[in-house]
Amino acid sequence: MAKQIKTIGVLTSGGDAPGMNAAIRAVVRKSLANGLKVKGIKKGYQGLLNEEIIDMDRRSVADIIQRGGTILGTARCMEFTTPEGQAKGAEICRKYGIDGMVVIGGDGSYRGAQKLSAQGINTVGIPGTIDLDITCTDYTIGFDTSINTAMEAIDKIRDTSSSHERVSIVEVMGRHAGYIALWCAIANGADDILLPEKYDYNEQRIIDNIIDNRKKGKTHHIIINAEGIGHSTSMARRIEAATGIETRATILGYMQRGGSPTCKDRVYASMMGAYAADIMTQGKTNRVVGYRDGKFQDFDIEEALNMEKSIDEYMYQIARIL
Repeated sequence: MAKQIKTIGVLTSGGDAPGMNAAIRAVVRKSLANGLKVKGIKKGYQGLLNEEIIDMDRRSVADIIQRGGTILGTARCMEFTTPEGQAKGAEICRKYGIDGMVVIGGDGSYRGAQKLSAQGINTVGIPGTIDLDITCTDYTIGFDTSINTAMEAIDKIRDTSSSHERVSIVEVMGRHAGYIALWCAIANGADDILLPEKYDYNEQRIIDNIIDNRKKGKTHHIIINAEGIGHSTSMARRIEAATGIETRATILGYMQRGGSPTCKDRVYASMMGAYAADIMTQGKTNRVVGYRDGKFQDFDIEEALNMEKSIDEYMYQIARIL
């Protein structure tokens, strides 16, 4: 028999992502509409352990859907990776009458949710990460805003690269996943793309490509480099020394996490938040909300964490051809 839920908590964990506020808003308002009480946990699992817990109502989430970041805040929490920290977190949930927890974050956040579920607290995860690296879903909250932010920045860099006839290396986020780099490579018409999943560290191939393009009359060259490859500044120095062409590196960094979310991020985050509230009301636990095959659905956390997600080979080949 499904556990009856009366009060849920909601927290954001790990890196912030545009659209998290839309998800929080949807979780709160749909849960209230379902007859549940809602408590917000500030600063992720660290805030749970510190008992930074507040009551939330409809007004708590007014005028936030357009804001980047997360109104609940987020933090890393090493203590919650330990059995003692997990047991403490579950006990604090029971102390505040929290029967279930909605966790908005990435795979690390899901592992925390999985441990809470094992402690008897119903948990549902929502994919909030700009990296698009949650295997069970075709969409993660913040990705659309992030790639649009990066795309616009790279367009601007291209203007000055063309004016000065430079090589430009633009480093985008993606420590283990190259989806931001891949999408920007296609959207921005990059000449080279370096992904953690694909890069063979053959820098000479890039140098040969630059020289060959210059001989054909191309006056600038854009390289999209994922954070997982990194070392953009030293790479720029080596390329300039090898080609004799002025080469500059630009690291876009945390600007990709910020800003007002796009329409897609607002709508999809809202749908995921509402969906999470619904399955929590039904008493489900250890679940992850995802968007797959054109619809919102839920998966077992264990299944979601064990799935392998690889770069779309056809998309990668198209990025290189175009």
